[in-house]
Amino acid sequence: MEDFSQYVGEVQDILGRLPLEQLQAICDALYRAYENDQTIFVFGNGGSAALASHLACDLGKGTHAPCPPTLDMSGVRRIKVFSVTDNVPMITAWANDAAYEDIFVEQIENFIRPGDVAFGISGSGNSPNVLKALQLARERNATTVGFTGFQGGKMRNLLDYGIVVPSNSMQQIEDVHLVMGHLVFLNLRDRVQAQGLRVSGK
Repeated sequence: MEDFSQYVGEVQDILGRLPLEQLQAICDALYRAYENDQTIFVFGNGGSAALASHLACDLGKGTHAPCPPTLDMSGVRRIKVFSVTDNVPMITAWANDAAYEDIFVEQIENFIRPGDVAFGISGSGNSPNVLKALQLARERNATTVGFTGFQGGKMRNLLDYGIVVPSNSMQQIEDVHLVMGHLVFLNLRDRVQAQGLRVSGK
């Protein structure tokens, strides 16, 4: 690729066309989970797996610290969030002994409860392991959230709240997913730090 300016311009155009009201709805769903002391499970493959880990780190730690020196976050409840992509022994065990499409659904099956959030990330929207985890979440009356691209794939119909990035370039879809992840994080950080709920007894 030689024309950097074309690529950057295309990403800028995609960002300008994002449905920000849908992104706000995702933030609201995640904050409701926080208010109700529910758990957020994030998962994806490849670059989306990296974003799942990144987002879990931002939501789990970044919403709590660092914070302004004048802000005392001690005793403030933290967001319960787990990246289902991070347990390599569990992933390889399920992939080896069952099927790769089971690596996420089998991990969350014992934990996901009604009101929890299953947050799937898939550029194509057709990753079988992401789809199976989202389907289980719906069966368990959990909220389903997701980032995808292209035309949304099969994942689109499994989401309560989702955004389909309007692009056919996987790289640009992943670029925009990262930006959206940071926007979600910043929204949740500001809300937790402004009105975070106290841990019981503190």
